[in-house]
Amino acid sequence: MVQDSESASPSDQQIEVDLRNPTVAALWAWIWPGAGHIYQRRYAKGTLFMVCVLGIYFFGLTLGSGHVVYASWRPADKRWQYICQLGVGAPALPALVQSRQVRQTGKPFGNGFMAPPVNISPDSGVSDDLSELHLRYHTFFEMGTLYTMIAGLLNVLAIYDAYAGPVIVVGKDETDTDKPPPEDA
Repeated sequence: MVQDSESASPSDQQIEVDLRNPTVAALWAWIWPGAGHIYQRRYAKGTLFMVCVLGIYFFGLTLGSGHVVYASWRPADKRWQYICQLGVGAPALPALVQSRQVRQTGKPFGNGFMAPPVNISPDSGVSDDLSELHLRYHTFFEMGTLYTMIAGLLNVLAIYDAYAGPVIVVGKDETDTDKPPPEDA
């Protein structure tokens, strides 16, 4: 809310944003993009983040038919990209469930949606399944990975906004008399 009075100068105006409980808002923003802002009653911003972040994430996921988001920490396939993808929150969590399932049983749930590649060649230590994914989806696999990573990183910025509030840039007033006049050379 902007406090506006006729006698107030532009530098005296204050913008107040009710962040409610910033920690809870940040948690909601991580669980589901935009939910933290909706919790704070900043509906337009929450809807914008939800549509943009989830749109980018699911577009990238679709490019790779659900195989570009997976969690793997094996020496042959360390999936560092998943750390960025995890920034999206709940939509990336099935990859952790699939990773645990593959580690315990060797077989993923369902059709392997968000499951790490299983077959690893004993000779090279490289995943045959990962090679097959690259052959099947060509550049779409890499582009899908990139899109989902960008969505996660964008949501990290949205989480920060839900926690700390909007950044407000206050410019100096031209009639400011605190600074000395410029010297003529």
